[in-house]
Amino acid sequence: MRAVLDTNIVLDLLHFRDPLLRSLQQAIDCRRLQCFTDRDCLAELQRVSGYPQFRLTAAAQSALLDAYQHFVVACEDEDHGDGDGGAEDPPLPRCRDADDQKFVLLARRCRADLLLTRDRHLLQLGRRWARQLPCPILTGSAAGILLAGCPPQADSGDGEEGRQTRSRGC
Repeated sequence: MRAVLDTNIVLDLLHFRDPLLRSLQQAIDCRRLQCFTDRDCLAELQRVSGYPQFRLTAAAQSALLDAYQHFVVACEDEDHGDGDGGAEDPPLPRCRDADDQKFVLLARRCRADLLLTRDRHLLQLGRRWARQLPCPILTGSAAGILLAGCPPQADSGDGEEGRQTRSRGC
């Protein structure tokens, strides 16, 4: 299964270690869930992790980004336009918060099965415009329930290189 994680889900998963996301973490660990990001989403995570309310030192911010990049796949758009597609892709509904649009665009570009967030506006968009969106928009805990029971996967033997961020032209 393919997913895009909104910044708040990444923070809940890696910084706060939210127990409600344990099934989600297990699905990522056993490679049942493949997560995608791009430059814009990584830049937002880097910026937000520096907010004072998270009390992350520079080293902790770097560790958080490294942990995320350890399991996420980069999915970049060659022209990096607005992503409203051509004839093959109908226009996407607009997010109420323009900062959230990048996650919807990424979900379409990487052919995600899920977009995970706890952002109220994105969740409302997911309910209101479900048919026009590239995938369902769910909370992390709802996705965790969907993904519960992930069987352990044997080590593929590809070592550190196999776990590095993989760049992919989607």
